[in-house]
Amino acid sequence: MKPKALFLAVTLLITFLILNITCAFAQDTIPLKTDDSDIQQQLENIAENSENEDADYTNLLEGLIYYKEHPINLNNTNKEELQQLTFLNDIQINYLLRHIEKNGKLITIYELQTITGFDLQTIKKILPYVRVTDLFTSAHFDLQEMFRNGQNVVQIRFAQTLEKQTGFSAIDSAALYKSPNSRYIGSPQRLYARYRFTYGTNVSWGITAEKDQGELLFKNKQKFKYDWYEKSLNGNQGNGFDFYSAHLFLKNIRFVKALAIGDYQATFGQGLTCWSGLAFGKSADIMSGKKSAAGIRPYTSVDENRFLRGTAATVGFKKFEATAFYSRKKIDANVSDTLESGEIAAISSLQETGYHSTSSELADKHTITQTIYGGNIAYKGRRLSLGVTAVNYSLDKKFNRALSYYNQFEFSSTQNFNIGIDYNYVFRNFNFFGEEARSQNGGMAFLNGVIISLDPRLSFTLLHRNYQRNYQNLLSNGFAESTIAANEKGTYIGIAAKPNNVITFTAYYDRFEFPWMRYQANAPSYGNDYVAQLNYTPSKKVDMYFRIRDRDKQKNTSETEAIVDYLVPLSQTNYRFNISYSIMPSVKLKNRVELIDYKLDNNKTQKGYLAYQDVTYNKIGTPLSVTLRYSLFQTDSYDSRIYAYESDMPGAYSILSNYYRGSRFYIMLDYNITRRIEIWLRYSQTYYDNKSIISEGSLTEIKGNTKSEIKAQVRFKF
Repeated sequence: MKPKALFLAVTLLITFLILNITCAFAQDTIPLKTDDSDIQQQLENIAENSENEDADYTNLLEGLIYYKEHPINLNNTNKEELQQLTFLNDIQINYLLRHIEKNGKLITIYELQTITGFDLQTIKKILPYVRVTDLFTSAHFDLQEMFRNGQNVVQIRFAQTLEKQTGFSAIDSAALYKSPNSRYIGSPQRLYARYRFTYGTNVSWGITAEKDQGELLFKNKQKFKYDWYEKSLNGNQGNGFDFYSAHLFLKNIRFVKALAIGDYQATFGQGLTCWSGLAFGKSADIMSGKKSAAGIRPYTSVDENRFLRGTAATVGFKKFEATAFYSRKKIDANVSDTLESGEIAAISSLQETGYHSTSSELADKHTITQTIYGGNIAYKGRRLSLGVTAVNYSLDKKFNRALSYYNQFEFSSTQNFNIGIDYNYVFRNFNFFGEEARSQNGGMAFLNGVIISLDPRLSFTLLHRNYQRNYQNLLSNGFAESTIAANEKGTYIGIAAKPNNVITFTAYYDRFEFPWMRYQANAPSYGNDYVAQLNYTPSKKVDMYFRIRDRDKQKNTSETEAIVDYLVPLSQTNYRFNISYSIMPSVKLKNRVELIDYKLDNNKTQKGYLAYQDVTYNKIGTPLSVTLRYSLFQTDSYDSRIYAYESDMPGAYSILSNYYRGSRFYIMLDYNITRRIEIWLRYSQTYYDNKSIISEGSLTEIKGNTKSEIKAQVRFKF
C-alpha cells in the first residue's frame, strides 16, 4: 500500500474508533480546555481570502494572548473589555453585567450557567480568558508599585530556509547589470527582537525590530558593491534591522482612557471610516461579522504598513469619549516621475509588501511621507453606543495611479477626507449595529446588521452592505468579499443552533455583487459564499466538526483565443472533517481530512486533498512540551490549494497553502529552562514527489524537491 493511502486508512480507522468510543466518555458540567479551533479557522479564512501566508496576526490576537496569562475578573470588568474576547456578543455581555448588578458578584465560574445566553459551548470558549475572584486591583498606582509589579519580556527569534535559493546564488556583474533584481542584497536569515514592559492593561511600552529574508543587517555585508548598483539603491542601506517599531501606551488613568505615543492602532465603528489593522471576517463563527472596535491601542506587530505613527489620546467623562490622533511616517512607493534635481515629483503605486531585499525594493523604501489625522466622538452606554469619526489622509507627492477601466474610481490623488457615523444598540434579544461613511469625492459606504438571540440555543445574524464604486478610503477594513470596501453590495445571513450541550450547528450564506468592473473581471459580476458546520463535543476530551464551504465567483475567461474577455463562473467547494481528542492527560491528537473541488471555466474540475495527524505532548509539571504534524496533500494546481494552520512559537504565525503533491512534517519543542526563561525550537520540511524545482522562476527557487526551515526563539521574563 502506498504511504498516502496507508495514512488515509489509518486516519479513517482512528476516526471510526473515536466516534464509537465517545459515548463512553462521561458528560462534563463545564469542559475545562479549548484548542482555540475557532480562532484557527478564522486565521485560515483571512489567509485564504487575502492570499497572504506571511501576514502578522500579532495585534489581532495579542489581546487574547494577554488575557490567557492575565484572565479577566468577571466581577471587576466592563463592556469594552469583554468585547475584546470576540467570543461574546453584546447581548450576552449585557445579560452578564445586568446579572451582576441585580444579584451581586459572582461566587463561582459555574454560576455562568444560570445567566441567559451562556450555554456550555460559550463557557468553554471563554474559560481560558476569565476568572471569578473578590480580589480587585486598583487603577490608582504610583511609579514604585508599577515597576515592582510590572513585567518585562524580551523575545528573540531566528529563522532560515536551509536549502540554497536562487536569490542567494552567485552571479557575474554582466548578468546582474542586465537583471539587477534577480538577486537578494542581504543575508538569508529572518531575525526578530522585541522588548516590552507591561503593567496590567494600564501601561505598556516597548520596541520591536525585524529583518526579513534577503534584507541587509550590516551595510558592509552588502553582496554587490558596483558603482551603478550603489546608485540604484538611493542610499537606503543602513546598519541594523530593516524595520523598527516603538510605543508608549497608557490606559484608564483617571479620565485618560488611552494615550499612545509612537506606533499605535486606531479602530472605530465597523471599519468603514477608520480601521488601521487586520480584522476577522466571514467564518463559521457567525458573530465575527460584527466588529468590536478597541479605539486606540498599542502596535506591537511587524506589518510595516497597517499602523499609525505619532500620537493619539482618548479622554472620557461619564459615558462620553473623545479621541484625537495624528500620524506621520515614511512609506514605500513606486516612483513614476522625478525633477531635474532628482527630487520625486509623482508616484504610480503604493508598495505594501514591507520587503526591502532587492535593489528596486530598497530604492522604493520610504520614498514619500504619509500624514493621517482625525478623531472620534462617542457616547457609550450599556445598551446604546453612538460615534462620529473623521479622518484626513494625505501624501506629500502626487499619486498618479496607472489607471485602467476597472480601477478608475480608486484613490489617485494627494489628499482624501472620510467621515462616518456608527451605532450599536441592544434591545432585549436584538443587537442592531452599523456604520455609514462618506469619502471626499462623494462616494458612500453603508453597513447595517442585527444579531438576534431568539433563545440561548438559537441565534441569527443579518448584515447588509452597500459600498459604492467611488468610495475611497485607504484606512478602512469593512466587512467585504473583496479586499477593499468599495464597489460591492451584499447580504449576509448566519445561524447558530445548539440543540443540546454537545452539538452546535452554524451556517451562513453571503450573496454579493460587484456593480462595476474589478481586477480580472471586465464587467459587473456577482457570486455566492456559504458555509455549514456541525460541531460535536461529547466531552472535554473529544471535539470534532464537519464543514462544507462553497464559493462561486465570476472572472475573465482564460481562453487565449477569445476576441473579447467575457465572464465565466468559477466554483470552489471544500469538505473538511476535523477531530481532536485526548488519549491521556498529557497527550492530545488531532486529525483533519479536507477535500476540494475547483471548477474552471472550461468545465474541467481540479481536485485535491489534505490529510494530517497532529500529536501534542504537554504534561503538567514538566518543563518540556512537544508538538508535531505529518501531512499528505495533493492538488492539481496552485488554484486548488488548501490552507492549514500550523502550531508555531509565540509571535510567529504559520498558515500554509498546500498544493501539488507531497508531504509535510514539522516538530516544535517548547522548554522552560527556568520560570523566567523559555526556549522554542521548530523544524519543518515539505517534500514534493512530482516536482524537481520548487518556486520555479522566483528568487526563492530551490533546485530540488525538498524545502526545509528551522526556527529558534528564546523569551526572558523579569
